[in-house]
Amino acid sequence: MEARRSRRRPLVALGIESTAHTFGVGVVDETGKILANVSSVYKGPGGIHPREAARHHCSEAAGVVKKALQISGKKISELDLISFSMGPGLGPCLRTGATAARALSSYYGLPLVGVNHCVAHIEIARKLTGAEDPVVLYVSGGNTQIIAFDAGRYRVFGETLDISIGNCLDAFAREVGIAGGGPEVERLARKGEKYIPLPYVVKGMDLSFSGILTEAVRKVKMGERLEDVCFSLQETAFAALVEVTERALAHTEKEEVVLTGGVASNQRLREMLRLMCEEHGARFMVPPQEFCVDNGAMIAWTGILAFKHGQVTKIEESAIRQRWRTDEVEIPWRK
Repeated sequence: MEARRSRRRPLVALGIESTAHTFGVGVVDETGKILANVSSVYKGPGGIHPREAARHHCSEAAGVVKKALQISGKKISELDLISFSMGPGLGPCLRTGATAARALSSYYGLPLVGVNHCVAHIEIARKLTGAEDPVVLYVSGGNTQIIAFDAGRYRVFGETLDISIGNCLDAFAREVGIAGGGPEVERLARKGEKYIPLPYVVKGMDLSFSGILTEAVRKVKMGERLEDVCFSLQETAFAALVEVTERALAHTEKEEVVLTGGVASNQRLREMLRLMCEEHGARFMVPPQEFCVDNGAMIAWTGILAFKHGQVTKIEESAIRQRWRTDEVEIPWRK
């Protein structure tokens, strides 16, 4: 029996990500080898328009799936399951990905696994960095959470009470006429020469960014130098993120911090977290940028973890969950 099991080929999953602007497809095997990771990103004026993004996903879906399979060298007949981002996210976008996943599952007779988008970010980050039991700072356009595993679930130790940090930076850029969103704010911030006081809002272990956004825009309109406001916005918002992450690290007594999500590309945020970790003797890790942003590989990998522990989604129970919280998900693959 053991000999037969050792010769069995690894499970292979195709994962579909479609929570927001990205339609991504990944093919991953159960050893964690990423065989393909392909994405098509909707780029609309003024941020994400959910219905337009969904139309984009619908038009791109077949081509992205086909390309991912070609790159992976796998045929549909060689797949063992289809996983998809079930939530949280934008309804029209989620429904497009879920429809594609159901169609593939039904037509080819493959098991279907609905995956929590936030948990998938954590699991791909753990796999690629080698982190075992980290405090996770998950920062993106739609989410800002400080997370750690305890008693069978990922617990949210702190989160935004209003807008996410990614939304804050992108909205500031739009309001003051900066093309390029958060990355351009980061570039301008490097040219900042003075700190301009802005609202710093940490409430217990939670954060708020709407006040700092409003005041930063007002400072620009009052005539403050744009580079100085960008610098001040980053310093203030990131200090709040680091403070809450530091408190979670101290409370949990864990020895690792992982940064993930689209905003993880920001070098200043990385530097501030790295310094904090050095002071606490903790390891600081960030996965490759391709896997910090939304991607299909993270959905495929988390689908494999769930499938191996008996989590399969029936078609009639595969409705999307727009507000599916991280801490509502049972994590049987971790002890």
